[in-house]
Amino acid sequence: MDQYPISTDESQVLSDLPMREIPGDYGLPIIGAIKDRYDFLYFQGQDEFFKSRMKKYNSTIFRTNMLPVQFNNGCNAKVIVLLDAVSFPVLFDVTKVEKRDVFINTYMPSTSFTGGYRTCAYLDPSERKHTQLKQLFLSLLASRHDDFIPEFQSCLSKLFDNMETNLSSSKNEEADFNALDDSMCSDYLFQLFFNVQPKDTKLGTDGPKLMTKWLVLQLHPLITLGLPKLFSWVDDLLLHTFLFPFFLVKSDYQKIYDVIYSSSTSILDEAEKLGITREEACHNLVFTISFNAFGATKVFFPNLMKWVALGGEKLHKDLANEIRTTVKSEGVPNQFATAKEDLVIHSHDSSFQVKKGELLLGFQPFATKDPKIFEDPEEFKGSRFVGEEGEKLLKYVYWSNGRETGNPTAVNKQCPAKNQMVLLARVMLIEFFLRYDTFTADIGTLLLGSSVKIKSLTRAETS
Repeated sequence: MDQYPISTDESQVLSDLPMREIPGDYGLPIIGAIKDRYDFLYFQGQDEFFKSRMKKYNSTIFRTNMLPVQFNNGCNAKVIVLLDAVSFPVLFDVTKVEKRDVFINTYMPSTSFTGGYRTCAYLDPSERKHTQLKQLFLSLLASRHDDFIPEFQSCLSKLFDNMETNLSSSKNEEADFNALDDSMCSDYLFQLFFNVQPKDTKLGTDGPKLMTKWLVLQLHPLITLGLPKLFSWVDDLLLHTFLFPFFLVKSDYQKIYDVIYSSSTSILDEAEKLGITREEACHNLVFTISFNAFGATKVFFPNLMKWVALGGEKLHKDLANEIRTTVKSEGVPNQFATAKEDLVIHSHDSSFQVKKGELLLGFQPFATKDPKIFEDPEEFKGSRFVGEEGEKLLKYVYWSNGRETGNPTAVNKQCPAKNQMVLLARVMLIEFFLRYDTFTADIGTLLLGSSVKIKSLTRAETS
């Protein structure tokens, strides 16, 4: 059954669209793939990479290569790109596409990074173990539902205190939000799920660094060092030619594993009841906490603060007024897939035949800024999804392996904590603007996500 069904009228409109051959090509063997990689990472950048090809082919669906890792056995760099709001949802329909081993890109890191197991994120819902593990995670989240907000509020209070301390004592007169956020998120996740503080374990204060190192060693084919274009070959040779070996982070990973294993007796007991060994369950917990949760918050919260900062003082004032009024009156959430069969994919104006086994790539920033859906799609509007008409657009917001209007289940690939992530983002903004009227920040880029340096904080008189 289609997870995201369309109406009869919509189906008729799509079936009447003209059939086109998918434009684009993969170029010469190896050379074509490397050329596309250089365009994507160094010469054009990801947005221009897709925009230029979309214009060249006059199509939001086309063929290209995507970040191949040479000498990585089984790596398939050839993809069909989906850039519009009509075609993108097929990536979530597990009756038509397979999500096996395509979690982050066209390659899968060695299972040595996860104890020799293919973790839940790399499993297709058709695999029995996927359902068992997803049920375990959903059960774990449900068991902690009363603690999500109180624990987060406590951690946010410490984060804001540290920001103010850093601002008052820093020689550069700035607070590194990313570093403080990493520490806060690590403390929050371990306290919430395992009832321990990392500083009281063998992790000490190094938890965020150990998890970040483990993440980077798996994600390095997707990132750059930001070197000048003249030295792009150095960057490419170091990061995109061979996969980094696990032994570089083996001892770090073991520390994380040991802490989680010793703190998860009840969770591992539940795993055994579901037919999962304690060892496999623990490796999945490490992945869930370190990759899915910490990795997500490491990127998500700085990006949230980045866009709020760029929104300026008017947005800050609007948010503060709305939040304080509500609290006063009431109190206080790149897609890849492989075609399972021959299928037809539609854009706004054409239909395309996709063969079984072809790899699909949906570039989320383009699908969620589709100009045929969103007015002024390139402009950040803090109130875009507010009100009756704004809420209707939420079905076109794709993230966390699904629509914003969808929910995770044991048989789909939507992140178990998708709704909690949205909740925590709201709580962060609420707590921030209950405490501050406005702020300024310097915005930059990091290997993973955005860099946010808080320059000033204006305390609310009533905070």
